[in-house]
Amino acid sequence: MSKKAIITGITGQDGAYLAALLLAKGYAVYGIYRRVSTPNFWRLRALGIEEHAALTLIETDITDSSAVFALIESIEPDEIYNLAAQSFVPSSFTQPLATMHTNALGALHLLEAIRICNPKIRFYQASTSEMFGNTGSPTQNEQSPFCPCSPYATSKLYAHWLTINYAQSYQLFACSGILFNHESPLRGIEFVTRKITDSVAKISLGKIECLELGNLYAKRDWGFAKEYVEGMWQMLQYDTPETFVLATGKSYSIKEFVEYCFTLAKIPIAWENSGAREIARDERGIVRVRINPKYYRPSDVDCLIGDASKARKLLGWNPSCDLQQLCKLMLESDMQHNLRS
Repeated sequence: MSKKAIITGITGQDGAYLAALLLAKGYAVYGIYRRVSTPNFWRLRALGIEEHAALTLIETDITDSSAVFALIESIEPDEIYNLAAQSFVPSSFTQPLATMHTNALGALHLLEAIRICNPKIRFYQASTSEMFGNTGSPTQNEQSPFCPCSPYATSKLYAHWLTINYAQSYQLFACSGILFNHESPLRGIEFVTRKITDSVAKISLGKIECLELGNLYAKRDWGFAKEYVEGMWQMLQYDTPETFVLATGKSYSIKEFVEYCFTLAKIPIAWENSGAREIARDERGIVRVRINPKYYRPSDVDCLIGDASKARKLLGWNPSCDLQQLCKLMLESDMQHNLRS
């Protein structure tokens, strides 16, 4: 008999990749999505699984505790992956309450339903490297202190500690994956990496002239999302519920990401000035990158570099896609998308 898994947030980048992985492993997958004016299934369509016979899409609001209880009682899943979130950090500053309701209370409702309905259900909580904030540590692992710098990170930290508390207090198999930045062609256009690759593709095709960004010097540990969802699944197959960091162990600035993409697009750029006046021109002197202060965050994390030694040792998880490959993958996808549109 095939396993049954619930994925909250299935319409997002990670949800779609995870659904494809579980379906390939023979799972019956129940994808939870929130009600919106226009259904957002393009990622499932892009992966060719939207009409898969073993995929059931269910509209449910995880901030509604009664709906969550009813869902788990009716499906009787073996595993639950909680990927639903308001995950765009800048929006968490303007929508802190909505962010907290979804990210923190959503996890609480799921854990309570598991505790009452069936404590044998295995639960995965999507935690984030943003919880570490500016700790001053050169790298971050499972033992590093947390210092969240945004309402998003704070809401995720609540859910993270709640997951650990429920595992310890009620002997649930509830674990958290602290995932560092992971990107792909399925990343939302509002996120900086996809904004960069889409804009560079448009510049290359003559559709726009310039890319506007905020802080060019924030450094992140970027991996490929498709590899990271494999780690999520591996966590729920492990003998005991553990917290695992997933990361590449290498960190690059947003400026370096921009440079890689322009190099791949064969558009040489040169930087001028500094601070809010910093720009990049191409060989013809056209400004291709400029700073727009509206994209600055009220507070930002300077540098994140993950240490995934525990995941490598215990799970055998080891990412292979480096930043250059990731940029190429995303840029080529956005070039094709912009050629068609």
